[in-house]
Amino acid sequence: MLSPNISRDLTDCSKFGNRSCPESFRSPGVRGVMYLFITAAFTLTVLGNLGIIISISYFKQLHSPTNFLILSMAVTDFLLGFAIMPYSMVRSVENCWYFGMTFCKVHYSFDLMLCLVSIFHLCSIAMDRFYAICHPLHYSSTMTVAAIKQIIAICWSLPAAFAFGVVFSEAYASGIEGYEMLVKCSSLCPIAFNKLWGAVLFIFGLFAPACIMIGIYVKIFTVSRRHTCELNQAHRHMKSNKKKDLSQNKDRKAAKTLSIVMLGFLICWFPCFLAILIDPFLNFSIPLPLFDALNWLGYLNSFCNPLIYGFFYPWFRKTFQYILKGKIFNPHFRTIKLLSDDQSQ
Repeated sequence: MLSPNISRDLTDCSKFGNRSCPESFRSPGVRGVMYLFITAAFTLTVLGNLGIIISISYFKQLHSPTNFLILSMAVTDFLLGFAIMPYSMVRSVENCWYFGMTFCKVHYSFDLMLCLVSIFHLCSIAMDRFYAICHPLHYSSTMTVAAIKQIIAICWSLPAAFAFGVVFSEAYASGIEGYEMLVKCSSLCPIAFNKLWGAVLFIFGLFAPACIMIGIYVKIFTVSRRHTCELNQAHRHMKSNKKKDLSQNKDRKAAKTLSIVMLGFLICWFPCFLAILIDPFLNFSIPLPLFDALNWLGYLNSFCNPLIYGFFYPWFRKTFQYILKGKIFNPHFRTIKLLSDDQSQ
């Protein structure tokens, strides 16, 4: 989600080369190394998230409300690596946008949409864990498959409407002096948010959802700690409820893992959102290379998520091995018991 520097006294295209790409200040060797590392990053992003998608889709034991939300979020990260990062790589390495202004808007719309889709999913997962731990008696009746489908539909449709609506209407650039000339002349795919839409994006796209998620997870861990104390005190009288205790323990572990996923998202994307917020108040003086670096820090989140799942979820490590060995081509393998109850999630 890049934002360019904008000159306040544009009168012609001389400063931007009339859509011609500036001569690269990087040597061929440096560009080659950059292409190598970024290609490796988005390839691993695609493969890692594809592993999550196949695992949850294929193995019936993993068909749970929380995992369906994780599956949908993995689709988001997969699309970011497959459809967004390659074009961003060329722009970053060559310091030029070769693909035309119409595709620039399409690319930016999908980029913004996928970022918002991720945070919507994280909010939904937080709510799922809240009901599982704080209201376990109502969880199965509340988080049904039909309810999860509706939640996923909302998580995709609202960000898509916002991203494509704002970008293609160019409402985000209303009132920015010199922006029309920049679009006419620039070869850098310039997208810059004005003060209003920068604030709207930051508050409703990141800050408010982050506050909601943090509040939910604080409540989850408070309730979880209280439940743990109560169970420890009554342990001698609850031998017949071991299965229920085990289920609550799994829910707590899942909540801890997913809170780490949320924290990773905020660490990766907060600097970029903050830069978009403050840049118009600084007369768009934040250097383009800094914006580019912050953008790639956000992309790094899609690379990290499969690593987090692989580290904390034994089922992902095991299913990934099955995928690599080709065992998923056996239709009877779908119903295999992946892990014992005390190891799952």
